Amino acid sequence: MKLSEEGSPARPVYVPGHGLLRDRVAVVTAAAGTGIGGACARRMLEEGARVVVSDAHERRLADSVAGLAREFGGAVTGVPCDVTSEEQVQGLFAAAEERLGPVDVVVNNAGLGGTARLVEMTDEQWGRVLDVTLGGTMRCTRAALARMQPRGRGVIVNNASVIGWRAQEGQAHYAAAKAGVMALTRCAAVEAAPHGVRVNAVAPSLALHPHLAKVTTRELLAELTGQEAFGRSAEPWEVANVIVFLASDYSSYMTGEVVSVSSRHP
Repeated sequence: MKLSEEGSPARPVYVPGHGLLRDRVAVVTAAAGTGIGGACARRMLEEGARVVVSDAHERRLADSVAGLAREFGGAVTGVPCDVTSEEQVQGLFAAAEERLGPVDVVVNNAGLGGTARLVEMTDEQWGRVLDVTLGGTMRCTRAALARMQPRGRGVIVNNASVIGWRAQEGQAHYAAAKAGVMALTRCAAVEAAPHGVRVNAVAPSLALHPHLAKVTTRELLAELTGQEAFGRSAEPWEVANVIVFLASDYSSYMTGEVVSVSSRHP
């Protein structure tokens, strides 16, 4: 493992854009703020895409779009959307097409976590996490396929999690939802392949950002970080880089895959 002069894990070097998504139209859900969705929107803009940034938090969405627009101008626009609402999901795709044209790439990043032991978990806690994380991914995938398949092209990338493979205390609802996203990805890929549409997913382990730091403990973050082979968490843009790869023509023969974005050792 490469260390900095101070002896801590060296930070990665940010990779500049190479036009991998030039002239593509992309929709990224839950993209306001500093997490994976926000990093993904920025990376896609840097790769030449025109991007619809979507989020349920309208104020945070407006701030994010304003910041990106100062750098990328009219290549970015924002559309509020609660992915638990079919009406709002349909409105998102209609607005995206009206403003930027037919959608080429969809990144389903919206998800909801939480911590509760199963014996204490309420139906409301279970249902809410499943509805946002799995149900929202299904609704957006369904809406995207309905538009992409008749055109014979398009790419969908879902954000799963390594927790869909690994057990973690207090995460039964989130783990079940993310495992469901993985299964949904594989089934959707089989259905979409004859129409020229690809569906893949990423499964990050630990990508640290301010929002995550607010909803978990420092002790747990330190424990999880210690399990990573590089001795550090991922930068959100490192996950976004893999999403960009899956959205680009470099992954043209990949579909139904769940790609781990993790340095965690067994």
